[in-house]
Amino acid sequence: MSIWWSLHLRREAASVPLARRLLLGAMETAGVDPDTSYDLSLALGEACANAVEHAGEKSAEFRVTAYLDDERCCIEVADSGPGFPSEPHFSRLRGPVPADAENGRGLRLIEELADHVHFGNRAGRSGAVVSFDKSLKWRPDAPLTLTG
Repeated sequence: MSIWWSLHLRREAASVPLARRLLLGAMETAGVDPDTSYDLSLALGEACANAVEHAGEKSAEFRVTAYLDDERCCIEVADSGPGFPSEPHFSRLRGPVPADAENGRGLRLIEELADHVHFGNRAGRSGAVVSFDKSLKWRPDAPLTLTG
């Protein structure tokens, strides 16, 4: 068995903790190790905050999709804003963050917390997509067995 869910959220700050709490609740119920759950929820919060902050005024909502199976949790956050800058400019954004910078740490934090990360733009439409995954560790007393 696997667990899959998708949320369509308003592009407002209150949506960020809601998405994190839903993910934490699902993983706690399934029996995912709390440290792994926390890392994924923090990465999700950063991806959602990125959508809220940068999607632009014409984008009223964003989408979060999460998938859990026995081995991995895969998460995608997509918005309909202008998307990430073109590749040469975006590569410069991914370098070291200056110590006095007020922004720019969220994407790097996602890279540190997840096993695999992809930052891109929606194919054929405007909007940014942040997708990441992480291997799951389970509590010894995990109530759900996802194998099926």
